[in-house]
Formats: sequence, structure tokens, C-alpha cells
Amino acid sequence: MTQPTHYTITELAREFDITPRAIRFYEDQGLLAPKREGSNGLRRVYSARDRTRLKLTLRGKRLGFTLSEIGTLLDLYDSPTGTAAQLQAFVDTIAAHREVLKRQLEDLNTTLAELSAYEEQGRALLAAGIEKRARRSKAA
Repeated sequence: MTQPTHYTITELAREFDITPRAIRFYEDQGLLAPKREGSNGLRRVYSARDRTRLKLTLRGKRLGFTLSEIGTLLDLYDSPTGTAAQLQAFVDTIAAHREVLKRQLEDLNTTLAELSAYEEQGRALLAAGIEKRARRSKAA
């Protein structure tokens, strides 16, 4: 079964489980460029290229890339392949993003350790308070 060559906004929204508004937003950001058809050009018609760019945009978002980074990567994807400069830009973008994620992971691990310590202190205080009340009840 062959893939269609043109898609409506509704078809893409259903396929990728996103809203048409999200697709229009990506279009406003320059990530998609559908053709316009119909009276006054109101009907958007997305090409197979747009579908691929949308798929890559959503994948980039899942990986935590900014829309700007995604745009850069999509532009590299669309460029003629095989140049060392394009590949280097691609690798640099990925490496920079990986470093950001590593710093975020370190921050998350620090925060989780702090939360565990606070939770442990809170439980110890609760346990001490319960024991103190029990001793008072026995003494009375």
C-alpha cells in the first residue's frame, strides 16, 4: 500500500494524535509549509515532505529539543546531503542538547536526594510525635 502524496490538516492531526491548532502553530513557526488551495487559499494541503517534517518535529519535541533546534535540524535534513559542514552542525546540535539534558539529570538527581532527606526527616518527626503522645496517654 502506497502512502498518499497529499494530506489535509485533519488527516495529519488524526495520524499523529495532535490538534489542528498544533499543526498550524508549527506552520507559523516555519516548520511546515503547506500549499494553499480553494477560494482565497484557505484550504491547507500538506505534502509528504510536510508529513515527514511534522513527524520529525514531534520526535524532536519528545526528545526535548526546542523548536529552534528542531528547525535547524529540519533544515539540515532538507539540505543536500553529504557535506561535512552539515553533518558537523547536526552533531554539534545533538551534542549541545545532550549536555543540557545531562545537567538537567544532575539537577533532578540532586532534587530527588534532597526530597528523600526531607521526607525521611518528616517521617521521623511524625513517628517521634506519635510516640510522645502515646507515652503521655499511658502516664495519664
